[in-house]
Amino acid sequence: MSDSAGLQFVSPYAFEAMQKVDVVRLAALSDPELRLLLPCLVRMALCAPADQSQAWAQDKKLILRLLSGVEAVNSIVALLSVDFHALEQDARKEQQLRHKAGGSNAESILVSQLQHGLTLEFEHSDPLRRLRLALSELLAIMNKVVDSNGEFFLKSSELFESPVYLEEVSDVLCILQAELPSLLPIVDVAEALLHVRNGDWFLCLLVANVPDSFNEVCRGLIKNGELQDEESQGGRRRTEALRQLCQMNPSEALNIRAMVVEECHLPGLGVALTLDYKPETADEAVSPLVAYISGLLLGTNSKVRTWFSMFIRNGQQRKRESSSVLWQMRRQLLLELVAILPRSRSARDPDEGGSVDEEPGPGYSGLREEHVVKASALLRLYCALMGIAGLRPTDEEAEQLLQLMTSRPPATPAGVRFVSLSFCKLLAFPTLVSTPEQEQLMVMWLSWMIKEEEYFESAAGVSASFGEMLLLVAMYFHSNQLSCIIELVCSTLGMKIAIKPSSLSKMKTIFTQEIFTEQLLRSRAFTKHKVSIKLCETTTPLHTQLLPLIDAYVNSILTPASKTNPEATNQPITEQEILCVFQSAAGHGDGGRGQRQRHSITPQLLILYYILSYEESLLASTKQLALMQKKPKSYSAALMDHIPIKYLVTQAQKLQQELGGLHSALLRLLATNYPHLCLVEDWVCEEEVTGTLPLLRRMMLTSNTCRYTHSQLHHAFQKLPSSSPRLMRILEQLTLLSPADLIPYAEALTSSMCLLLEPSVPRRVLQTVNKLWPPAKLLRRQTYTQNDLMVDPLVVLRCDHRVYRCPPLIDIILHMLNGYLLASKAFLHCHLKETADSERQSQTVSSLGLAGQPDTPEVTREELKNALLAAQDSAAVQILLEVCMPTSEEQQLEAPGESQLRGLGSLGGLGVLRSPEEAEVEPERGLLSDLREVQCLICCLLHQMFIADPNIAKLVHFQPGCSTHPLSSPKEPLLPLTVAGIPSIHICLDFIPELLAQPQLEKQIFAIQLLSYLCTQYALPKSLSVARLAIGVMGTLLTVLTRTKRFSFFMPTLPCLVAFCKAFPPLYDDVAGLLVQVGQVCASDVATKARDIDPLIARLQYLKEKPQDVSLPGGGSSKLNLPQRTAEDLGRADPDVQLCYRVESTFMDVISSSLKGL
Repeated sequence: MSDSAGLQFVSPYAFEAMQKVDVVRLAALSDPELRLLLPCLVRMALCAPADQSQAWAQDKKLILRLLSGVEAVNSIVALLSVDFHALEQDARKEQQLRHKAGGSNAESILVSQLQHGLTLEFEHSDPLRRLRLALSELLAIMNKVVDSNGEFFLKSSELFESPVYLEEVSDVLCILQAELPSLLPIVDVAEALLHVRNGDWFLCLLVANVPDSFNEVCRGLIKNGELQDEESQGGRRRTEALRQLCQMNPSEALNIRAMVVEECHLPGLGVALTLDYKPETADEAVSPLVAYISGLLLGTNSKVRTWFSMFIRNGQQRKRESSSVLWQMRRQLLLELVAILPRSRSARDPDEGGSVDEEPGPGYSGLREEHVVKASALLRLYCALMGIAGLRPTDEEAEQLLQLMTSRPPATPAGVRFVSLSFCKLLAFPTLVSTPEQEQLMVMWLSWMIKEEEYFESAAGVSASFGEMLLLVAMYFHSNQLSCIIELVCSTLGMKIAIKPSSLSKMKTIFTQEIFTEQLLRSRAFTKHKVSIKLCETTTPLHTQLLPLIDAYVNSILTPASKTNPEATNQPITEQEILCVFQSAAGHGDGGRGQRQRHSITPQLLILYYILSYEESLLASTKQLALMQKKPKSYSAALMDHIPIKYLVTQAQKLQQELGGLHSALLRLLATNYPHLCLVEDWVCEEEVTGTLPLLRRMMLTSNTCRYTHSQLHHAFQKLPSSSPRLMRILEQLTLLSPADLIPYAEALTSSMCLLLEPSVPRRVLQTVNKLWPPAKLLRRQTYTQNDLMVDPLVVLRCDHRVYRCPPLIDIILHMLNGYLLASKAFLHCHLKETADSERQSQTVSSLGLAGQPDTPEVTREELKNALLAAQDSAAVQILLEVCMPTSEEQQLEAPGESQLRGLGSLGGLGVLRSPEEAEVEPERGLLSDLREVQCLICCLLHQMFIADPNIAKLVHFQPGCSTHPLSSPKEPLLPLTVAGIPSIHICLDFIPELLAQPQLEKQIFAIQLLSYLCTQYALPKSLSVARLAIGVMGTLLTVLTRTKRFSFFMPTLPCLVAFCKAFPPLYDDVAGLLVQVGQVCASDVATKARDIDPLIARLQYLKEKPQDVSLPGGGSSKLNLPQRTAEDLGRADPDVQLCYRVESTFMDVISSSLKGL
């Protein structure tokens, strides 16, 4: 607001005197300063005070004495003598008239027709008319502000622009606002004053005469302010007005700046207040401007960051103006940067203790120690401005920045930090180096970093991180891992910057061709060193780049250093060397075992990572190796059997903070190659041993943790069952040991597990063994390797038949089966990939010159692999279902008519559904038996398998035609058990229509039987639609089947209709119609043989039309008496006659279930 530049504003001294009502300070003011505060002082002298103290009485006398000599006081007293109540009423009437007139210049109640201009009228008017003139003008401006909808306008007003009457107008304005606060809220008045010339001057006088309103006025102006203040004239005027207010009250400037950030309005005002701020005690480390802008761009509030970044971007689009706050900010930052730039001097003073043989060169300058922290803050700020806010530096800024970045700080921790920041800024913004001279300066500085790393590390007392960073960046450049460089730069700078990989091309050339010409990875120096020796000497904490180094070593084994010398590769670590690493750490219960294990766990983990990485790289490089006619050997399965992989991964999980990402890398490799070691159940079980109760149990251990030896454990097993108490004590003691301490007992435990199958072994012993079981052996005399189990997972099920009725041990078997089925998939996938590329290469070499041959071996091999895996899963499911079937002895123990394969009840999901009368007859026999518990465990596993791969369920249920299929066994059907015990079996509803469409009659029968149980268990809309389809299929088959097939189909399927009606009563009409049709067909066949049977058709029609006349089984009369037939009579009857009787009995069952439902 240049129009008020020549006016006198209220000084901070005068404003503070008004705030504190310091009469002594007010008396010291000059006449011009005192003139600005007269409205408030006169009101204080004339109005009745609330403070009746003697001190205020004295102060009031001083104020009266102060005002006695001022001529302008009389005019203000005259203004205060007006009837403000009447004036307010007229003003409100005028507002109503303007509102009715739609804001147009209607007739004014406050001011009659003006004869002259507003200024002359004001000059010749009495105090009341002056008040009316100013009030009318002010209300007009306020109304126009309301109607403008945020669009800025500048109102031309004689009253507020005439320099002769500015003081009188300000007196009137202050008196009006003080006497009519409800009509003229000070925030609204302040907003209106922004739209007139000299508005900031009037605003400051208004607030100075009401000093308590300072914060209220400032907050209101900020809330109504623009998001970007320098984009519009209104924003700039608002910023200037607030800036003048803060200059009048500098103690509140930082609070006003905080309001700006809180509201995310007027960013230029925040910068301007920071530029104006002069702290009492200057901070030599970081200036207020650097601290403020860094907080905005590097803070956690993304809204504030975006808001200020937009201010920077928009400000650059305008022409460079000296009045722009953005350019004032940039100029101040540049001045601060130049102020700390070092002077050119020699390398290092001799008294600093370093080498002095370096020759000074251009730009070789030292940064003063007291400027290092400030220089680091400035570098981070410029990184944020350029990387986050999009600041484009001028040539002058770029030149001075490069001079600062290439300066050489003292050897202190802060100096090390400064060098790291400078290096990362060079990588983030390589455009700062634009000329050959600047590029030469940068190369000299990088060379200095390499030479001075050791001195900085010794002198500063810290690890010289910039030396490691240089080497790391060089490695990334040589391996073209530009994304890793970007991540490293962002991590060091502490901010996320968008860096294009293409912008690093110049830096890559400098690093690879000028700085690190003999770099480790580029020169393939791995061929000269033994990495295995280095791995054996590693200790925690691990450097994050050790894993990439191992990967590079693995790559040097498989890929030659150059195409001209394909034999220039490393040799892999031998199996003997690997075994030595693991055998040296295997203790056997002695006191020094724990200490050796602690020192050897790190090399073991790294060797494990090397093996897994080598195998994965070997698998991924089979095609390239086949082209080079090379086939490096993979590590044998016998070697992997000697490595406790699961134990090592568990230890890596405990040491994640010290292993630098090794744990996650191992998990990634294991999930691909050893999925059976990454089962979710295992991780959940491992979580259980980290709670409070296990911790308290371990606290009970004495210092002698190996109280029992493995020979004592073996002896206790051999003496079973008499040694059960002693064996229990040993096993309980073992449960308190860590996995590492359990290793010596593994052989004794697994070799003796067959003795647990004796009938008199206590259940508690079995359950404790289940907790301790290591997944390494099977319950047979012979043992198998991991490779055997992955080739044929069904070997797991080749165990003593007594295991299948021992729930704690069958749980172990099922866990192993699940794991090795997954392992077999991974094994076959790897085997297929290993051999496919080599065989394809051999075929390509052998068939050179032959065209037109189809490339089908891979497809065929993939299909064979999938078929083998499907057969394995299907066979496993069928074997487990056969295990669920009771033996002849178990059937004899059951009561007549009962079966262990009944539907599952409420007891853990596996209870038998019995009536209350049955429960009273046999109170002694429980619902849970070994068979029932085994069925529960098997159903849980099948549920997991079906969820993981629904195709397994489809494959199993599409094979019921096989005579050995357990689900189609005529003696004990397993459908009630599987439907009730496997929650995921509802997925069978998806393929039952496909099963019904099969040509085999057995599959159609099985589909309907399965559907009947599914409808009872899952009465869903989808089940209803499939049931309707099944009834329709049965009606269709009735018309096409021969007499023999009709009997074979409908005898087992008609009872399923009862379940359909019980689950879905709306199906009653369809079922009744189908039964009548079947009865008619069968009765007609019987009639053709001239045999007389009961009037079946008539009875069926009667049952269909009047089902309510049928008596329930519980008693009652019936209009329809059905003849009673014995099983012997039915057996001698003709098949059609038997089918007729089956139809009739089914009809009765349907009606009975329907009436019971009612």
